[in-house]
Amino acid sequence: MAREIVLDTETTGFDPKTGDRLIEIGCIEIEDLLPTGRTFHRYVNPERLIPAGAIAVHGITDDKVRDAPKFREIMADFLEFVGDAPIIAHNANFDRAFVEWECTNCGGEIIPAERWIDTLQLAQQRFPGMPNSLDALCRRFRISLTERTLHGALIDARLLAEVYLELKGGKARKLDLSMAAAVTATAEVGGATHGARPRPLAPRLSGLQVAAHRLFLETEIKSTTLWDAVTGAEERAA
Repeated sequence: MAREIVLDTETTGFDPKTGDRLIEIGCIEIEDLLPTGRTFHRYVNPERLIPAGAIAVHGITDDKVRDAPKFREIMADFLEFVGDAPIIAHNANFDRAFVEWECTNCGGEIIPAERWIDTLQLAQQRFPGMPNSLDALCRRFRISLTERTLHGALIDARLLAEVYLELKGGKARKLDLSMAAAVTATAEVGGATHGARPRPLAPRLSGLQVAAHRLFLETEIKSTTLWDAVTGAEERAA
């Protein structure tokens, strides 16, 4: 099965090169575009203060991450969870820049660029000239945003996993998967969906009903024009 990781991050700002840091990371494991239930979620101590503008976006305060682990303490677990799977992210260059900076700063493995899949680019190809933010795509695909009052890495990763499914085929793929599951279930129980009955069903008509039907044929059907035409043709043929 095709294993992929849907990833989202929250940060102190826009650019790690100017001192901004990662403060939350959330990952959803999917196989064949369906969530497996396995997730990776950590808050990270950025070792700096969080600007008010960033707090207004994601609601993560200095107090919330003061006792959180530093990235170097979670890096091994994060890389183990990701493994060699492709990483799905929205505006992937943003998340990739922070993940790469943090890993480089800690002497860790760098995830190759070719393993990153950008859902923003996928959406722009499918909906050129239209708004393609995560919120806009959720509304377009009728994915509920009721649980999302602020940005958060794990909840955004969950929403992105649903958006990615839609971008890769959506409801048609869900139907295909449902049909495949039904076929598999039938095969597992050794059932057949059709075929000849091993024993014919017993007749449901009584002898009286059969006799009444024969009388109807003799007295009613024979008097019709169709019956006359048929019997006449038979007589002429004889």
